[in-house]
Amino acid sequence: MANTIHVDVVSAEELIYSGEAEFVALPGEQGELGIYPKHTPLITRIRPGAVRIQVPGQSEEEFVFVAGGLLEVQPNAVTVLADTAIRGKDLDEAKATAAKKRAEEALANNSSGIDYAKAQAELAAAIGQLAAIAKLRQVAKH
Repeated sequence: MANTIHVDVVSAEELIYSGEAEFVALPGEQGELGIYPKHTPLITRIRPGAVRIQVPGQSEEEFVFVAGGLLEVQPNAVTVLADTAIRGKDLDEAKATAAKKRAEEALANNSSGIDYAKAQAELAAAIGQLAAIAKLRQVAKH
C-alpha cells in the first residue's frame, strides 16, 4: 500500500472530501503548508484559499476552496474544519467576482453602520476563491 494520510475536509453544512492522500497543501495562517504522511502534529488557523489534495493513482489533484477555518494534523490524519468549503468543480467565478465587488464597495462606503470586520472577511473570502479558480484553471491547462 502507498504511503498515505487520511484527509477529511468538513464545512458547517457537509463533509466535502474524505479519503486517502499522498500530499495535502493549503493556506495556513503564516503561509502555505505542505503535509505528507507522518507529519508532526499541528493545529493552526487557515486563510481563505485552495486545499490541494494529491490522491493516490490520480494524476490531477482534488481542489477544495475554503473560506478560513482550522487545520488539525496528526501523523496519519489531516482534518480541515472550514467555515465554508466548496468543491473546485463547483466554484463560480461570476458569483465570487460579484461578492468581491460588494465587499469592496462596502469598505469604500464611509457609513458608520457598516461592519468592517464582516466586509473584510467577505473580501478575503472572495479574493481567495478567485485565486483558487485561477489556480484550478492553471492546473487544468497542463
